[in-house]
Amino acid sequence: MKSVISTVLLLLTLFVSPLYAQDKVGVVLMHGKSGTANDSSPVGELADFLRGNDIIVITPDMPWHRERVLDKTYEDSMLEIDAAVKELKSKGATKIVVGGHSMGANAATGYGTVRDGLAGILAIAPGHVPELAGYQRRIDNDWQRAQAMVEAGKGQEKEDFKDRNQGSQSEIYVKAENYLSWFDPEGSAVMPENVASLKPKTPLMWIIGEEDRMYDRGPDYAFSEAPEHPKNSYTVVDGGHKETPVNGQKEILIWLKSL
Repeated sequence: MKSVISTVLLLLTLFVSPLYAQDKVGVVLMHGKSGTANDSSPVGELADFLRGNDIIVITPDMPWHRERVLDKTYEDSMLEIDAAVKELKSKGATKIVVGGHSMGANAATGYGTVRDGLAGILAIAPGHVPELAGYQRRIDNDWQRAQAMVEAGKGQEKEDFKDRNQGSQSEIYVKAENYLSWFDPEGSAVMPENVASLKPKTPLMWIIGEEDRMYDRGPDYAFSEAPEHPKNSYTVVDGGHKETPVNGQKEILIWLKSL
């Protein structure tokens, strides 16, 4: 009998354990523009909830963090996500989801166009819409000034450029080439283009609050452009832009567990 039990245990070790390992989901969870992922923030609260439900989560301070102020181009930001993905894998994650809130969601969709093998893209209250003419009018099409500087060989020089975040107007002191990469209406930060260009077999969860400015644009703004996938999910929850990470945490967990 002991021999039979030992054989069964050996088989379980060889075949069952790897299966469990494959089920370990990890999420790169990115904050919004001028935001943070500290414990008391909406993204921090979501991260804590997910960790309490057996999801590996890391919350890096990204180039659009309040203390960094677009200190990298959109393209170079993808390299920072690469580093975060590598960290997730070192923690045992084998199914990698890249997600974020607001501008973090924007960057997540961009990452999904340039990297294969992701288990999913999680777009929480997506934000930053440089392709919209109304948005650009409100900031005086300042991307054109940045473009002129780049074309004149002054892309590394900093200037005060106009910004708009959830209806609030401000100026940010950044390099011209960095600003252009984020605000060019035909550039890398255009979500409808990114969603349409997601790598094959990459499911997308787009979760939005019904009081969010983006809500009225509906799924046809970008979500409907995603390549077909049975795990694609367009989810509406209560509340506004800032509340979505917390108000949608149960729906997000269910989706992550389904991958």
